Amino acid sequence: MQTLGFNNELYIRKQSAMIAERIADFGGKLYLEFGGKLFDDYHASRVLPGFAPDVKLQMLLEMADRVEVVIVISATDIENKKIRGDIGISYDADVLRLIDAFRDAGLYVGSIVINMYNGQRSAMLFKKRLESLGMKVYLHYPIEGYPLNVRHVVSPEGLGKNEYIETERPLVVVTAPGPGSGKMATCLSQLYHENLRGIKAGYAKYETFPIWNVPQSHPVNLAYEAATADLNDVNMIDPYHLEAYGVAAVNYNRDVESFPVLRAIFEKIYGRCPYQSPTDMGVNMAGFGIVDDEAVKKASREEIIRRYYKIQCDALKNGGNSAAVNKIELVMNQAGVTTDDRPVVAAALAKSAETGDKPAAALELPDGRIVTGKTSSLLGPSAAVLLNALKALSGIDEDTDVISHSVIEPIQELKTGVLGNHNPRLHSDEVLIALAISAGFNPHSAEAIKHLSDLRGCEAHSTVILAQSDDGVFRKLGVNMTCEPKYTTRKLYHKS
Repeated sequence: MQTLGFNNELYIRKQSAMIAERIADFGGKLYLEFGGKLFDDYHASRVLPGFAPDVKLQMLLEMADRVEVVIVISATDIENKKIRGDIGISYDADVLRLIDAFRDAGLYVGSIVINMYNGQRSAMLFKKRLESLGMKVYLHYPIEGYPLNVRHVVSPEGLGKNEYIETERPLVVVTAPGPGSGKMATCLSQLYHENLRGIKAGYAKYETFPIWNVPQSHPVNLAYEAATADLNDVNMIDPYHLEAYGVAAVNYNRDVESFPVLRAIFEKIYGRCPYQSPTDMGVNMAGFGIVDDEAVKKASREEIIRRYYKIQCDALKNGGNSAAVNKIELVMNQAGVTTDDRPVVAAALAKSAETGDKPAAALELPDGRIVTGKTSSLLGPSAAVLLNALKALSGIDEDTDVISHSVIEPIQELKTGVLGNHNPRLHSDEVLIALAISAGFNPHSAEAIKHLSDLRGCEAHSTVILAQSDDGVFRKLGVNMTCEPKYTTRKLYHKS
């Protein structure tokens, strides 16, 4: 059982109080740029045991009557049909998903901003579609020299040509389907227009990582570097914060590098900059929610190893990214971890060696026991390890069949005889359906399926890259799965 290292309720109280303080400091209105994932921050929940994946949403719901959401999407991303890699849908589809999700949670979505609009036909079609659904949509345009040419940026021909977003509530949460959408530019545009109208308004960033008030070398901050290895983000001591306050605060390179320009833009808009450092701009009380530092360190080291495998597999799938691989190896060295620190790796590799180097998998149960799964004529290794884990949790002997052959065989016949698949083995999703069917007449199956929720937070490893269907099942079950950077076959084309 994982030791809790983070107090969710304490964090919500402190974060909410700090946001309320910022609103008051700026005279009653705050544009809050939300970094990271708002609904499903699983990275934070893995490195901060006890952090709820939807804690940001919980916090906003505490002040729901004061919150208005603005969603920003880049016209370039619409035109290029950019896809969110984690959920596999386009950015414009994700805007619709986010609107529904916010509304279902009880938050008010005020408007959508299409940023970087330069006549893209697909962006205009999306605008019309949103408007037909009753949404207010605003256009923001490319600004020549943004952000370095401050004189032009903060002018009627720069931010001034953007459409003014009419907002109603004191806390305006600015979010987006993903990075590079233009959240910061949208906030700056609004500050410019609000100032012209004599409306007092401010800006802040809602950040979780890096955690500014724990050491730069702390595993939780190194885990953030591991998570952004493809972006080459680097944690560093904020020199502006150190100079202003004599206090060492951790920030990341992009915020530190952009601060002089942002400060100049703030000075041009307000006549002064309200912040002394990029750390000042952040609303980040996560460090105060840590209640067991050793538990957080342990969880963060585990995450770094998981990220190492992810980067290795991504490099194989996408043709190689040596810079990201080198970066993650450097982070591992800094954290003092190796793949030997992940017990399921050795167990999976040993099982593969026992079976003539066929694909295998291992899963560590909440009580520390490790079960394995091998390739067979009926099941792939991920499906096998899943079944064996459920048997172990249910106290069912490993040799006992929890799925009848009379259920498995028709599925295999459908796959190969009708659907034309070459591989008759059941994937994880198929084996769960077969288990659910068997539960209607087999008491062992019925008992096994009750323990699916017990797998959440468990660690697992596969000796080959999983098929997308298998990977999706483990993700939905909350199992932290890693894979060796190796395909099942040597074919050049691999189904995802």
